Amino acid sequence: MEARTFWTKRLDPGQRYGLRLTLFAAAILLVAIPFGLLLREVTQSGSLTRVDTAAVRHLHEAVRDHPLQVVFLQIISFLGGPPWFYLVIGLSAIWMYRQGHPRLALFLVVTGSLGGIIDTIVKVLVDRPRPSLEQPVATAHGKSFPSGHSMTSVVGYGSLLLVWLPVIAAKWRRWIITGAVLLILAIGFSRLALGVHYITDVLGGYVLGLAWLSAATAAFSIWRVDRGKKPVEPEEGIAPEAF
Repeated sequence: MEARTFWTKRLDPGQRYGLRLTLFAAAILLVAIPFGLLLREVTQSGSLTRVDTAAVRHLHEAVRDHPLQVVFLQIISFLGGPPWFYLVIGLSAIWMYRQGHPRLALFLVVTGSLGGIIDTIVKVLVDRPRPSLEQPVATAHGKSFPSGHSMTSVVGYGSLLLVWLPVIAAKWRRWIITGAVLLILAIGFSRLALGVHYITDVLGGYVLGLAWLSAATAAFSIWRVDRGKKPVEPEEGIAPEAF
């Protein structure tokens, strides 16, 4: 009972170190449980991989003969790709730095760049080939698991929301967050329909992205507290006083 009370207090977001420990715990659990299960399915050719193959072929056949649908999917896919985030995060980081908020600029750059490195490392270690389809409508470089677009969209849009949330009126925040979530889901679907990823790739990217974003936010919160500022409150952004 005492041990449970101890950990309940430590993980309570209202406690001094609660939010940071909660975020770190969430990151660890995301990697250890859902991502670990997906990784096992992929590396051991589990039952989900059979669903993967059937789903990607079905979606590919549904869009293959519809050029406009393919173009639309490619546009959505672009909004989750590295070039787009280089532009958006780069411009946001430059603006933050010029406005006198170098820590926010560093958070954006480090969170995004390290997220990309983590994704690349996992891809190389897992070494899963991409789907092989007849008459593919799109191609992609590198390995398949996890989906870089899925992970990048979670990390990219998540970090941008955490930084810009304080300047968004409270009445619009729920709508903008909902829109971001729907866009992230659409990006994952576009990678499936274009035939360049499996379902488990997309899910793996989402989970790993959430884990890394949680860990990065916790680390930023520790950095703030060490400098005498309040801990991060995600619903208010990571540095509301900056605005």
